Amino acid sequence: MTVPDLLLDDGHSVWWREAVCYEIHPRAFADGDGDGTGDLPGATARLDHLADLGVDAVWITPFYPSPLADGGYDICDHTGVAPDLGTPADFDALVTKAHALGIKVLVDVVPNHTSHRHPWFQDALAAGPGTPARARYIFRDGLGEKGELPPNDWQSAFGGPAWTRIDEADGRPGQWYLHLHAPEQPDLDWRHTEVVAEFERILTHWLDRGVDGFRVDVAHTLFKAEGLPDAGPGQHQDVHRNHLMPYYDQEELHPLFRDWRALLDRHPAPAGAVAPPERLMVAEAGIFDRERLARYVAPGEMQQTFNFAFLECPWDGPAMREVVEQSARAMQAVGAPVTWVLSSHDAIRPVSRYGGGRLGGRRARAAALLMLGLPGAAYIYQGEELGLPQALVPDDRIRDPLWVRSEHLQRGRDGCRVPLPWAGSVPPYGFSDATAENCWFPQPADWAELTVAAQHEDERSMLALYRAAMRLRRAHPASDTALRIHGPENGEWFAFQRAAGLHCLVNFGPRPVPLDDHAEVLLSSAPLDDRAVPQDTAVWITYKEYQQ
Repeated sequence: MTVPDLLLDDGHSVWWREAVCYEIHPRAFADGDGDGTGDLPGATARLDHLADLGVDAVWITPFYPSPLADGGYDICDHTGVAPDLGTPADFDALVTKAHALGIKVLVDVVPNHTSHRHPWFQDALAAGPGTPARARYIFRDGLGEKGELPPNDWQSAFGGPAWTRIDEADGRPGQWYLHLHAPEQPDLDWRHTEVVAEFERILTHWLDRGVDGFRVDVAHTLFKAEGLPDAGPGQHQDVHRNHLMPYYDQEELHPLFRDWRALLDRHPAPAGAVAPPERLMVAEAGIFDRERLARYVAPGEMQQTFNFAFLECPWDGPAMREVVEQSARAMQAVGAPVTWVLSSHDAIRPVSRYGGGRLGGRRARAAALLMLGLPGAAYIYQGEELGLPQALVPDDRIRDPLWVRSEHLQRGRDGCRVPLPWAGSVPPYGFSDATAENCWFPQPADWAELTVAAQHEDERSMLALYRAAMRLRRAHPASDTALRIHGPENGEWFAFQRAAGLHCLVNFGPRPVPLDDHAEVLLSSAPLDDRAVPQDTAVWITYKEYQQ
């Protein structure tokens, strides 16, 4: 069941302020046709799992036609459906079932770049320098006597130069094009009116198909500084200063996002709706200056922006407290919720990131209660609710462009993109009817106890913990008062109040933290030591005066 949406004065809902959204990476979620690759029908068939978990929304990563140079984020047609994932009718069926279950649907919009096989880029290659077709992208002449050097010193996020030189139609070395990611992902020029108009068309297309919002990929990269100045040494080395890079966080972003928000707000209500819902935009903006990040969710712009400082914070009490407090303060200044996230298709899974094995599992359980207890929105990546560790993908099966671009020094993100285990004792664990060898990625042989089926009836499982936390979270909506954290100066533990009847305490330190006599434990990530909270444990507690 779902929680009724809160309403603003204009009738719009604010469902997103406390929403928990579940991320589906479709090729690794569930296979509906038995070819070994996850797809939209497979995801639709498994939506009951999300309803049982208690999520408010689902975010589906790109399912558009793509050569898959970067996991589907290199797109040939932003309004199409990849044939191996289904059809437009399959997408409509997913939206219909999700809505019937009370689950809203978000899709990715990827505005920074296209695939190198996109018709626009193919036209640009054929058209030649100085043509309107090239003006949609960022083509420049090279430096040096014969243009043999890149136009500037910018580096790709995947390693190596952010520029690739092309051969012109007559075979001569020609211009360079910009790609902040893989060479197969040429960057668009967002000062071009055709680019702006095309993405308004793309947003409208998916709104017409019933989506409830968008996750905006690399939202901080669309505009590049005029003149494309050099970035200088130290690119990508200090993420806390990345807003100073000439290809990040430019001022023109904010008028654009205000236009997009207005587009979403004025889009007609679905048939039969009493009032148009407030549709959501969430920014993937890798900006670590909290005040600058908060600008993306200022009134009239997006409503959420992922908190990567929280995701990347080590399991350390003082560091985690600082991230939580400062994040809450920055977002409160603009009236936006913090959007907490522990994992994604781009991050090492929490169990492995926090130490691996039993230690990492214990900390991941505590982190789950911390995240879900905090006021604000939260995102769960598929398999996080199962406590999956990062998998080791064999060298010959790695797809991530980081592997090649780093000259095989970085294995990349494929270890968190291994298909979900649903049931059974051997791979592919109910993910597909195909043989394990023919599935999207190979699954570890020791995941039998981590399947959805194995955990469903186990009260001690990670899945049971997430389900219990989601139920309690719904029963205790967060207070509107500013988040206040208390605990010792050494930061070994801290606690905060989520709602009048619910408090959360997390112990990072070696000494157990005793609970007072009036505290009643509603949920604990690990067994207590009598009436004390041991290390690497989180508890949700209420007090007897709130008991009815």
